Amino acid sequence: MNSTITTHVLDTSNGRPAEGIHATLDVLEGTDSWKTLGEGTTNKEGRIDSLLRENNAPMPGTYRLTFDVAPYFQSLGIESFFEKIPIVFRIKDPDQHYHVPLLLNPFGYSTYRGS
Repeated sequence: MNSTITTHVLDTSNGRPAEGIHATLDVLEGTDSWKTLGEGTTNKEGRIDSLLRENNAPMPGTYRLTFDVAPYFQSLGIESFFEKIPIVFRIKDPDQHYHVPLLLNPFGYSTYRGS
């Protein structure tokens, strides 16, 4: 099952997909409470195609995708500044596909809404 929310992590320090990064998808409930909707680990292509649990379509709201990057860099023997990277974004139209890529290196990152 493909999720309407997907991600792709690229390690820009070596120009390759980042395999083995665990990510958690949460939705904001109320003003300060997060509920976990799903999770996954990047595959050899750096992708997680099924973040949402089965039969769990997103609703309009605020979402957080948190990447646990410290173990990835530790496995490569590389010192990094970041341990976890949270990306908070808003869904207005739940019928659209939301692709949230992460471009990563040990001391910086960027993201954007992909397709």
